[in-house]
Order: sequence, then C-alpha cells, then structure tokens
Amino acid sequence: MRKLALSDEILLRIEKPARYIGNEVNSVNKDADKVDVRFCMCFPDVYEIGMSHLGLQILYDMFNRREDVWCERVFSPWTDMDKEMRSEGIPLFALESQDPVRDFDFLGITLQFEMCYTNILQILDLSGIPLSAHERTEKDPFVIGGGPCAYNPEPLADFFDLFYIGEGETVYDQLFDAYKSWKASGGSRESFLEMAAEIEGIYVPSFYDVNYKEDGTIASFLPNNPHAKEKIRRQVASDMGETTYPLKPTVPFIKATQDRAVLEIQRGCIRGCRFCQAGMVYRPARPRDIEMLKETARAMLKNTGHEEITLSSLSSSDYNELKEIVSFLIEEFKGQGVNISLPSLRIDAFSLDVMSKVQDVRKSSLTFAPEAGSQRMRDVINKGLTESEIIDGAGQAFEGGWTKVKLYFMLGLPTETREDMEGIAVLSDKVARRYYEIPKEQRNGKCQITASSSFFVPKPFSPLQWATMFSAEEYVAKANIVQEAMRNQLNRKSLRYNWHTAELTVLEGTFARGDRRMGAVLLEAYRLGCIFDSWDEYFRYDLWMQAFENTGTDAAFYNLRPRTRDEIFPWDFIDCGVTRDFLWREWENAMQGKVTPNCREKCSGCGAMTYKGGVCYEG
Repeated sequence: MRKLALSDEILLRIEKPARYIGNEVNSVNKDADKVDVRFCMCFPDVYEIGMSHLGLQILYDMFNRREDVWCERVFSPWTDMDKEMRSEGIPLFALESQDPVRDFDFLGITLQFEMCYTNILQILDLSGIPLSAHERTEKDPFVIGGGPCAYNPEPLADFFDLFYIGEGETVYDQLFDAYKSWKASGGSRESFLEMAAEIEGIYVPSFYDVNYKEDGTIASFLPNNPHAKEKIRRQVASDMGETTYPLKPTVPFIKATQDRAVLEIQRGCIRGCRFCQAGMVYRPARPRDIEMLKETARAMLKNTGHEEITLSSLSSSDYNELKEIVSFLIEEFKGQGVNISLPSLRIDAFSLDVMSKVQDVRKSSLTFAPEAGSQRMRDVINKGLTESEIIDGAGQAFEGGWTKVKLYFMLGLPTETREDMEGIAVLSDKVARRYYEIPKEQRNGKCQITASSSFFVPKPFSPLQWATMFSAEEYVAKANIVQEAMRNQLNRKSLRYNWHTAELTVLEGTFARGDRRMGAVLLEAYRLGCIFDSWDEYFRYDLWMQAFENTGTDAAFYNLRPRTRDEIFPWDFIDCGVTRDFLWREWENAMQGKVTPNCREKCSGCGAMTYKGGVCYEG
C-alpha cells in the first residue's frame, strides 16, 4: 500500500485541515500486516457531522475489538479539499493510516439521509473505485451500505456490491469470517457475494432482476442467483445486554456538530407515530440495563473529557429508569461542570424539574414536537399528544423560568386541510397566550415562540408509505398559509415562523420511495456537479431538474401519484419485522382519524414481537 502525505501547502490552503489528519484521542491504530480484514467506515458528509453519529462510533469500536480487523474512517472531503485532491491527483484516504481507500477490503457507507447520495458518488470517484458495481474487479474493495436509508436501497443498487439490512451488532462477524474464508480460497468476486448472500440480512442487488409494467410500476422482483433469498430479513439485536458499546469514543480535534458523549438508553419506540420509519423498523423497544448505563457514562466522560452527555433514544420519556439515570448523573458529576442533554422528551413536571437543574434556564429554549396544528391531524398521524398536554407543558416551562419555546410541525400530511395548516399558528398563539397568563411580576420579559415546519416525506415501512406528496409550489403555498395566519394572531410579535426548503423535500421524496431507475438520475446529477445537496449553499435544484430531463425520468411518478394496497414497492423484498398488513391497517386508521394505543397500553399485533429474536417491551 502507498502511504499518502498531505503537504503543508495543501493543509494551509484548505478550511479546517484537522478534518483530514487523523490521530484524534481514542482513534485506533493497528499494524496493517497483522490484520486479515481492513474496513473503511464512511459517513458521506463533512467530518463534523459524521463524527457526531453514534452508529459510526458503535461499529468502529465493535469492529476494532476484533484482532483480525482494522476499521478506519473516511468522510466526504469539503469542496475545497475535493478541489485540491483532484488537481493534485491525491486519491481519497482513510484517516488512521492515510492509506488509499481503494486498497481496503471493504468500504462501508452509512446511509442516513437521501440528500447525501451524491456524496457517495464523490467518495467512490475520489477513491478511484468504479462507480458501477458491475465494473469492479478483485482489486477493488467491496462496497457495502447500511443504516436507515438501506430500508429502500434500490436507488443506490447500481453503485453497491451489497447492503446490510438492520442493526450492525448481529451478523457482521459472520460476514468478516466469510470474507477471510473466501480470501484464503482465492475465489472470484462473485463467489464472495454468493457467500455473503447466504447470510441473513445481507442483500446483493446484482442477484435480483426487476421487471416493470407499462404504467411504470413494478411487475416482479425476483432472485437470479440460487444463493439469493426471496426475502431479506432485517437484523435486530434482541438482547441489548449482549451488544458492545464504545467506552472510549473517538474525540474530534475540532468541534463536532454534536460535541458530547452519547449514551443510548434504549432502542426502538412504543409510540407508533404513523409518519415515523424509525418507530417501525427499530421495533420492538429494547431498554438498556441501568447499571450498564451508569458504568458506561463514567467511562465515556473519563476517557473523552467531554463536558456534556446526551441521553439518546427515540422517546426518552418512555425509558422506565429515566428518573434514576438522570438523578445518578446529576449526583455523580455534581460540581464537575458536566451538562446533561435530554432530547426526545415529553415535557412534563419531571422533565422540567430535571432540565431546570442541568440547564441555564435564562439562555436555553425548550422544544416541543406537536407535529400538527390541530387535534384531528395529530390523531391522523397517531401522535398521541393532546392540545391540553402541549399547553400545560408549556405553562409549566414558563412558570419554571423559560421564555423561549420551539415548536416543530409538518406540512403536507395526508388529509390535511386549510384549517389544519392555520392550526399551527393558532396553537403557537395559544402557547404564547399561556405565558402572558402568568402574573406580570413573575414573568422574565417577553416570550419567544418559534414554530418550524418541515414538509412531510413518506418513508418505506411507515404506515404513511402510501401517501401522495405535493409539488414544490404547493408546499410553499401551504407555508404561506401558515405565515399569513401567524400575522393574524393576537400575540404575533412573540411568534416566529420558518420552513424547510420545498425543492429539497421533492427530491428527498423521489429517493425515499424510488426504484433502480433513480440511479441514472443520481449519476447524471453528480456528473452535472451536484454535491453536498443537504447544504443550502450547494443545493442546485436546477441541475437536479436537468438530470431528470436528461434521463427521461418523471419525478411526479414517484411523488404525486396515488398507490394501491397491492402495488409492489421497491423495498417489498425486505422483511422489516412489522407486517405489511399491519402497516395497511394503520394507513386505514389514519384515513379515518382513529388513534392506535401505544405498545405499553395494548399490543396492536404489528409482527415485531413474533419476529425471530423479537421481544416485547415489558414495563
């Protein structure tokens, strides 16, 4: 392997050279000659975002615990470094060894957000790895994808050798052992893919053929190789006590987006929000042992020097031992300047009491996620949150000294009416009104209510995967309705409103539910210059529209047409644990505005409990 060395001249010409030099605290270095498998873990976005991702830290730690595996990291070079590498002929390299990515056995890419897909092509391009999987030879690494977007891998099928469907703690050891056996045998590239396809949870896209009907929908999706399974079953860690957790997370040299230790208190969610893919594919809910969390928190803070720790889960308030772990952290690190971050909380008296102890109330803001402005709409999406609960929570926060509240909503949900949209402004005003009901002498100046709305994108394996989207112009019109309603509220001077980029939502929707034909659009967009699409300053909607036109692809086909119950979706070959019948039942409940109890109240028969290795959350 050829070692790379970035010259001081190049490092002085780029922004934040620490993104590329490696050797951070707790990074892992090994002797490349003494390992059998070299794995390069890639997060296809800038370093500061990738280093904030817990999944990357977990797999990096888990892989490197094996003496025969060396896992290194790579991130998307920022545009200045991209330019330098192309002009100087420098291939993309891993941080730890500075070896070229092309020389590794595996390039593993985490798929967190559809609008990072062009960055995946940047990674392959800069590495000198053929973009199309069928063009790769035995000299190239195997490119494997995983993460939430892998639940519909089809838009990326042309560019990946294989995908890992599910949670990473389960079958990677089998994959590495299979690779070692294959490498010793001297077999062909295809023979390893056949070995990999025999492993539960591994999907090899080249082993499947897709046929389409005249109307563009899928007619069939069938294996073309005897080693390929008809159904790929997502992998789930049924016992969280048997999984590893990084006690020595790598500490970036520069400030990461989430610059703190992260303690995952549970995985999965009991709530069943119908728009939420994660709440479905990570079922059943699995809490971590409280004593394990205490020891892990001690070790992480000691080994990293972080001054903040985040309790991470999809719904932290549903963790039974939340009060105990928070009380432990407050007491254990009293006087040490350690802050405790509590995202994903339902704001109640306990949560507010805790946050008043760990936050500077005068400076911080509280976040609520009503998701919809009207109770009717919240019932449609099964949010399980009433207006009185929202107002009462805000009132308790105001009485506790907070004056800043952020409210998160979605626009473009199915069955949405003008009244539902205007309800965002009405609810925001009611929250502000609750503040001004406090006696004047007890207030801390004026309140600030910031309402933000994203535009709903239907995701695979969520009950709303059958929903129709809207055009960019229609999304903006919806936001303008809310904006106008904000101006008409009594407390309008205390209200602020902003919304997500509509054009970005349109593209996200095409890839979220896209099929293999979207790969041509992606490749054309990259060739036209699209990169870092999730960054406003680099997003070029005009180039994307040109890519659709050049490839003869209609974005409306993926976003604007209705879908029937029996349509074959591009992701239907995946068994995610939750049954399609359950998802359709929940879709019908949404259309009728019927609320489904959460898993702790009543089992709804989603299928996750009976799934192999699945366990019901008992608490």
